[in-house]
Amino acid sequence: MPELELWGGHECTVNRVGGAFHDQTVRSGHHHRIEDLERFAELGLSALRYPVLWERVAPRRPDDLDWSWTDERLARIRDLGMRPIAGLLHHGSGPRYTSLVDPGFAEAFAGYARAAAERYPWVAEWTPVNEPLTTARFSALYGHWYPHLADEHMFWAALFNQIDATRMAMREIRRVNPHAKLIQTEDLGRTYSTRAVKHQADYDNARRWMTWDLLSGLVKPDHLLWPRLESLGFGDRLRAILDDPCPPDVLGVNHYLTSDRFLDHRVDDYPPERHGGNQFMAYADVEAVRVALPAPAGLEGVLEEAWSRYRRPVAVTESHNGCTREEQVRWVREAWEVAHRLRARGADVRAVTAWALLGTYDWNSLLTRHIGHYEVGAFDVRTGAPRPTAIAAELKRLGTGSGEIHPATQGPGWWRRDIRMEFRPAFRTVDSPEPRPEWRTGQPPARPLLIVGATGTLGKALARACEWRGIDYLLTSREQLSLADEASIARVLDESAPWGVINAAGWVRVDDAEAEAAACMAANADGAVRLARLCRDRSLPMVGYSSDLVFDGRTDRPYVESDAPRPLNVYGQSKAQAEAEILDLGGQPLMIRTAAFFSPFDAFNFASHVLRTVGSGRELTAAEDLVVSPTYVPDLVDATLDLLIDGETGIRHLANTGEVSWAEFARRIARALGLDERLVRGVACATFGWPAPRPAYAPLGTEHAQVMPSLENAIARYAAIVTDAEFVAEAEAIADGRPNLFMRSPRGEQQEEA
Repeated sequence: MPELELWGGHECTVNRVGGAFHDQTVRSGHHHRIEDLERFAELGLSALRYPVLWERVAPRRPDDLDWSWTDERLARIRDLGMRPIAGLLHHGSGPRYTSLVDPGFAEAFAGYARAAAERYPWVAEWTPVNEPLTTARFSALYGHWYPHLADEHMFWAALFNQIDATRMAMREIRRVNPHAKLIQTEDLGRTYSTRAVKHQADYDNARRWMTWDLLSGLVKPDHLLWPRLESLGFGDRLRAILDDPCPPDVLGVNHYLTSDRFLDHRVDDYPPERHGGNQFMAYADVEAVRVALPAPAGLEGVLEEAWSRYRRPVAVTESHNGCTREEQVRWVREAWEVAHRLRARGADVRAVTAWALLGTYDWNSLLTRHIGHYEVGAFDVRTGAPRPTAIAAELKRLGTGSGEIHPATQGPGWWRRDIRMEFRPAFRTVDSPEPRPEWRTGQPPARPLLIVGATGTLGKALARACEWRGIDYLLTSREQLSLADEASIARVLDESAPWGVINAAGWVRVDDAEAEAAACMAANADGAVRLARLCRDRSLPMVGYSSDLVFDGRTDRPYVESDAPRPLNVYGQSKAQAEAEILDLGGQPLMIRTAAFFSPFDAFNFASHVLRTVGSGRELTAAEDLVVSPTYVPDLVDATLDLLIDGETGIRHLANTGEVSWAEFARRIARALGLDERLVRGVACATFGWPAPRPAYAPLGTEHAQVMPSLENAIARYAAIVTDAEFVAEAEAIADGRPNLFMRSPRGEQQEEA
């Protein structure tokens, strides 16, 4: 059996919604960056799934082909020592002059495949059509993509057209290169259910194999779906395929955390958007990992099923998880480990593919909306040159054997922890022995992340984020680690041996700092610098927090990282001094400027003040002449952890995108909560008589990738939580002194006083 290979690919879908084509290669910027191929090669990839897409090469007429872009890139891939796996159609319906249900689709596609093979006779591995079954479902059964049909007959017609296109394409390709291999990809999961919906689960589990069953010549009269297909008028096409099959050389399994489904007849247990059904009954359709007991068998299960069913080489041809960074790394590492385990049991698993190397756009809406929702890949492409993330480091470790496992990524992914359950647990049917996933438990204990500031709400928010994300951490109080005591810092660093440090301690009382300047400077500057120096001496990355108050507000645009600090008050001076001295130390510091915290889990922030005051029918006064960028604390702590894990250094601005006055911020909070925004009265900041002057205009922009959601989105999530009945009950219980019974994700916003 050949050695296990690491393959890769960027998300390259060209799909059509209505009259518009959406091209992921253009959206990621790869269309204009051939140098990305060097980045891919440095990961140690053996092969690269790469687009030679019909819609891109011949968009106007079948005889008008422009190979210039593909010529340059395929040649470069070969020069870099990678094998291209050429894809000709990726979730598309073809150029404008055809569609998936066009009777001439297969013949026209085969003509294009012949032209591609003649252009690149040296390319030996081909995926003519990516995921035919999935594309047919989304285009002709669910109506998401062009031609936007919702008809069972047209769904099967779309699938048969793609199967015929694949068979005919490979025939033409092999006339040019007789040794060409078919690597046929398909999304593969398993449908589980309650017993009442077992009939639908059985149908889904038979249908999921149809791409490979048809190509392999396995759909015969005794096949479960033959009678249904013959009744729909596809008997002649079935017999034609059976007489001239085209078995894949490699089965390409694309498996996501959403691939395994659970069907439940108890629809009242699920929100309306999860409801579906068939002609016999209504049922809910949800991700199996979120509800099913026992847990679904996942990637290991479907890979073993595919190997047992076909006894042909298999490969994981897409491995991507749109989640926080450590979970993304865990997902691809688990795929690699699963492949090795199956190989040890005799399965011929050839490769694991790191998919979406440049991330993906708008797959959260199945590409039906063009709204810019981005999921990071091995590289973050949101601004400038692609920035390597921790996924890239992990892939390089797998592909080249160099590097170490990042400590934050050790341990099981969320899909293997209790937090996977989103709905009331439902017991699924297990009618026959099925492959069971394994979890490797023999790993050494992970080194912790050290979080300084146990009593402050920012420190608590970071700790709870680590709990939720499965990152080992140590949260220290002043008694354990005092920023004023170098010996205590050194002792904790040496005894705990952390992989990184976050300083969430510091002076937070802006106005009091005017009268207590020495104490503020000691906490925010001297103590922070002391910690940073000891981290530098131990080669530890460190995160510190700064503020928008390092600026004077005399600009007409949002401040970015390269703008020079000019603080107006003592608190701002302490943060500016800490920034300068920490960055001058060298090492691996990341200084994060942020502003105007709000969170549903802290009673002392401005949004909570709005909720209490306006919610009780009282007038609230707020500054109309101070403009800021409010920051939702759960977003801040998640972005902090992602950047730290990615190894980012320097200065970064983290605030939710948008700028508002404090008065307008209060109105937006009130509006989102359904309260009377007319109770918010905007006044001049001088009305409050604050000792510390504030900058009049200090919104935070960034010169880097924008990793924070919009302020509008953050306010909506804040409002959804604080109006949730469970949250209200919890808050009342805490107010009454009763125990907190609910575990929640990141909360809090203040820093601990050092």
